[in-house]
Amino acid sequence: MEHVTFLVVAVVVAALAFDFTNGFHDTANAMATSIATGALRPRTAVLVSGALNLAGAFLSTEVAKTISDGIVDDSLVTPGMVLAGLVGAILWNLATWLLGLPSSSSHALFGGLIGAVWVGAGVKGVHFSKVLEKILIPALASPLIAGLAALCATYLAYRIAGRARGDAGAERVGRGFRAGQIASASLVSLAHGTNDAQKTMGVITLTLVASGALPHGSGPPVWVIGSAGLAIALGTYLGGWRIIRTMGRGLTDIRPPQGFAAETAATSVILASAHLGFALSTTHVCSGGVVGAGLGRRTAEIRWGTAGRMLLAWCVTLPAAAAVGGVAALAVVRGGTPGTVLVLLAAAAVTAALVLLARRNAVHSGNVNDEHRVSVRPAPAEPAAA
Repeated sequence: MEHVTFLVVAVVVAALAFDFTNGFHDTANAMATSIATGALRPRTAVLVSGALNLAGAFLSTEVAKTISDGIVDDSLVTPGMVLAGLVGAILWNLATWLLGLPSSSSHALFGGLIGAVWVGAGVKGVHFSKVLEKILIPALASPLIAGLAALCATYLAYRIAGRARGDAGAERVGRGFRAGQIASASLVSLAHGTNDAQKTMGVITLTLVASGALPHGSGPPVWVIGSAGLAIALGTYLGGWRIIRTMGRGLTDIRPPQGFAAETAATSVILASAHLGFALSTTHVCSGGVVGAGLGRRTAEIRWGTAGRMLLAWCVTLPAAAAVGGVAALAVVRGGTPGTVLVLLAAAAVTAALVLLARRNAVHSGNVNDEHRVSVRPAPAEPAAA
């Protein structure tokens, strides 16, 4: 118990808070297309996704090991650095959620940790070769692979659907693909829990190693696996409706064959990467799958403006979170307990402000399919009837 200090407890709580934001930030990855096509009702979709995220957390720990003993030198990391990195990741997650941008929670976490460790321990504290191998290369390759797979799958799906005769045949094919979407979306949720919940496990394990509670090279204990899985499941159930709207309606008009193709392609890429220990972004993979599915249907319209904003957010995520994590590390590492308290209070204030801004123009299960734009400004009032 001598290793359980105020700072360690603060890091564990912050890590689970990040996991919670990861859940509602990334619900769209699994369920946006199923909600957009009507394969699942919104509330049913997030309930199924949350349960499978929890189950997926217990399937593998390879990604957790990549974080706890991979991208940073755990012998130089302190709990204060980890806390600072988490602050950077949480604030970036909330900012992009407010804007309805499906940015990468994973890259926000990696960026926050890299910035905090770089400031706190120097450049030697970051394994940049591992960052390149395990994060940057998969970030470039995974959406392209998922997009190409979804494009091919969509083309084949429409070739199969084209053989249906008459309205009754077309309706049967549509029902079949909607049923397939339920299965494929469920697999994406399971894969998401397998990949993303592990990142929080890795952060908590890194903190326990840094504080001396676990030996170097340890994997996550069972209580860490369970709590991380539960946090991401709860966040998923609440539903990141703002991002679901962007993913389901903002990139292209999704139909059941496209949704099935996009989700199946994304699941394959995510599960393969989790098995290999690549901590890739499920957001990048699923977005690539949606774009590929849009390109696979000849009459589909891709909204390249939305795709461009998402790409810009992807490019900015890692350095932006690193900058916030680095600034927080200055206060935490050099300011001791007063600096830590100051950082936590500042993060709480910014969080409250972002949540209040989101309430000005709320997106929820009842209006998630209404339009594809997300705004932080209140919608103008309808003119009174004459």
